[in-house]
Amino acid sequence: MYRRFSSPEWREMEDLQRQMNRLFDDFFPSRYRLAREYPAMNIWADEESVLVTAELPGIQGKDLDINVLGENLTISGSRPQDEVPEEAQYHRRERGSGKFNRSIQLPYLVDVKKVNATFKDGILSITLPRAESDKPKRIMVKTA
Repeated sequence: MYRRFSSPEWREMEDLQRQMNRLFDDFFPSRYRLAREYPAMNIWADEESVLVTAELPGIQGKDLDINVLGENLTISGSRPQDEVPEEAQYHRRERGSGKFNRSIQLPYLVDVKKVNATFKDGILSITLPRAESDKPKRIMVKTA
């Protein structure tokens, strides 16, 4: 739960924080900021498996590398640079290019031998089944 302090000292600190944020926003306009995380991902999990989808427009499936180590999934690859005529200048540039690497922690251990990945229309889908050794086991209680 977020707690907001109301003392004068805390209000001064919050004002200072707002002023610093405004200063940085003015100094680094949003058009120069890089995307926070690439690729963008959605992750769903239930008791049996994890489903990860990632947006990777303009990339070929053969250029992707997917690794699972312990509870960590890593997706890496390279995004090609747009071909631009020599005399052209960018009016706006939001899509980056070059190598990328994104790692996420999975909610549990997965069975690496059963991981399935598909790539269609720029969307990578990875199904990661939960390892049998990591599934909860029901313990029967014996009465004496």
